[in-house]
Amino acid sequence: MSRDGGFLISLLTELRGLPKETGWVEFKQNNAQPEMIGEYISALSNSAALEGKKDAYLVWGIEDETHNIIGTTFRPSAVKKGNEELENWLLRLLSPRIMFRFFEIETDDGLVVILQIERASNKPVQFQGQEYIRIGSYKKNIKEYPEKERELWRIFDQKPYEDLISLQNIPEDEVLNYLDYSKYFELQDIPLPENRYLILERLVEDKMIMKNSAAGYDITNLGAILLAKELSKFPNLKRKSVRVIIYKGKNRIETVREQEGGKGYASGFEGLIGFIDNLLPRNEVIEKALRKEVPMYPELSVRELVANAIIHQDLTLRGTGPMIEIFTDRMEITNPGIPLVNTERFLDSPPRSRNESLASFMRRVGVCEERGSGIDKVVSQTEFYQLPAPVIEVTEEHTRVTLYSYKPFNEMEKEEKIQACYFHACLKYVSKDYMTNASLRQRFGLDDKNSSTASRIIRDAVDANKVKPLDPNTAPRYMKYVPYWA
Repeated sequence: MSRDGGFLISLLTELRGLPKETGWVEFKQNNAQPEMIGEYISALSNSAALEGKKDAYLVWGIEDETHNIIGTTFRPSAVKKGNEELENWLLRLLSPRIMFRFFEIETDDGLVVILQIERASNKPVQFQGQEYIRIGSYKKNIKEYPEKERELWRIFDQKPYEDLISLQNIPEDEVLNYLDYSKYFELQDIPLPENRYLILERLVEDKMIMKNSAAGYDITNLGAILLAKELSKFPNLKRKSVRVIIYKGKNRIETVREQEGGKGYASGFEGLIGFIDNLLPRNEVIEKALRKEVPMYPELSVRELVANAIIHQDLTLRGTGPMIEIFTDRMEITNPGIPLVNTERFLDSPPRSRNESLASFMRRVGVCEERGSGIDKVVSQTEFYQLPAPVIEVTEEHTRVTLYSYKPFNEMEKEEKIQACYFHACLKYVSKDYMTNASLRQRFGLDDKNSSTASRIIRDAVDANKVKPLDPNTAPRYMKYVPYWA
């Protein structure tokens, strides 16, 4: 029997041995109405969170009173709602879109179907806009039990996503097969311990894995997302891998290449950056009569933005992960989740991360620094290479940062010049300095004789409420400027 088959039989035995009334398990025989299943997914997922369980289960083919196997005629793969497959229909009507999976087990006493349901993690799970909960053996609307709703929200506030279990009940002799433990020690410049026990002990201390009551180990979301040998082995995280797409032109019509990373973020980061670097276009420059190729985008900027996309993403959003898209004139780095601070205050705001454990480890191994978001480095690099300023956009569920390739000053749009002026003022301000006409000329590579051009850009930025004079009463030639918020 395969490991999966053995696990399912053990799981079935464990579920049948539970007490009659359990908030995170429900037994059915043949009742498979799609609406009923959707409501139970919501109720069981929320109840699993209340009871501290990783998953909940809806089981067909088991008698409710005795827990005897009686078999079922329900086969989820054969059920449709209208013209839509059952799983797709359920997923579409769930919010947030949690992970669930059907298993069919043929036994001597008949077919058993197990629906494994991920616990709610950051907000109550809704089905068709309604939130459900288990009260005893009954499915109820959570609004009828406000004390349960309050308790659920308290749990969400207290339990970080990284501490939740990603894979459970792994035997001691198998748990290291899932994690790149040698990279864990290498990244921290720590000698690899001589035996498995010491390796496991260190991973437990860092909350990458947890010892469980079944004499095995559970792998946390933190351990999986950082150190997975293959993210696809973790059902709730396989869509969190980083996608890199290169397009033929300036739009998404024709894809040249697409690659999806398979490793954890820490163990695979350097390989990811190297892969991206090899894909990026290069410009030919002449230095001291020698021709050489340089990347179209500053390597440090790319590194910082990819690290930010990984660290600051909202891991609770389902079916989406960080994405790097490379066009002929720009590259876009997108991550799930909206920022915790105003995008215009990225340069000066204290660092905030919704994934503190993940961010802390990535800082510890040198992927990013403790202070700030790295945007100051990105802006500094674009100024040094006289590139257009990066553009930061926020959609309903995502954050996107766009780096543009070199564009001559005369080809820049008015809005691009205003954005560059604003970021220049921000960078000066956080460096305890001020923007001047001269500093802006240097940022754009303008000659001293072009002071009127720089003045016009500053005036446009003032009119757009992006910058303001430090002292409006100063003589024009000595005027200094700060961001509008300073």
